[in-house]
Amino acid sequence: MLRLPALFVALLALPLLGGENLRAFPIDVREFQVLKRDSGPRNYYRVLSEPPERFIRAVYSPPLQTVTLFAPVPDELHSGARLFRFRWRAHVLPRGGNECAAGLGDGAANVYVTWKRGMRWYSVKLVWSTDAPVGATCNVTRNPFVASDSVILRSGSPIGVWREEEIDPDALFRQHFEGGNPRAEVPELQGIGILTDGDQTHSVSAADYAGFVFYKDVRTAAR
Repeated sequence: MLRLPALFVALLALPLLGGENLRAFPIDVREFQVLKRDSGPRNYYRVLSEPPERFIRAVYSPPLQTVTLFAPVPDELHSGARLFRFRWRAHVLPRGGNECAAGLGDGAANVYVTWKRGMRWYSVKLVWSTDAPVGATCNVTRNPFVASDSVILRSGSPIGVWREEEIDPDALFRQHFEGGNPRAEVPELQGIGILTDGDQTHSVSAADYAGFVFYKDVRTAAR
């Protein structure tokens, strides 16, 4: 388990300057589909309405196999995304869930940001944990086909309350896969995934997801 540098923690919440030049690219929650290669046969996610918007509700109950949902980004977002925002709301935290502890890797809510270069997939999993310390990086994987990290973004209470997150996708990639080099090339952004699970702790886990929006500089988008 590694601690994130303070600079990166700040990047997660840093308001983006020059916002008047940003164009929003919302990802409709209805675009999320089951990622079959990583999922069991029973889909425990539902799209619900809470005016003025829709949201995804996930309720995992053992002994279900876990299910991951995925939504691709539009072609315009394969490069140049400056900001990613989303909201999540934990309802039930898996008992003893801790992404950084062997055999306890369940989270009430998880959001993946994914990229691809050649045959290699990159992903950072943003976790709302039960017990893991905020700011920790866990489950580091590096091989020719996969590079992935899990980052504890929130842990524990409050539950039943919407929380909004703000991420710089390029900074996130560079921090985790390029040693923080600000000039490193970032591969194509592919999409976002969500996961609510409780299979390792054999416990109920539940959360809501909404408000997925990417932002891109309109001057870049016009090129």
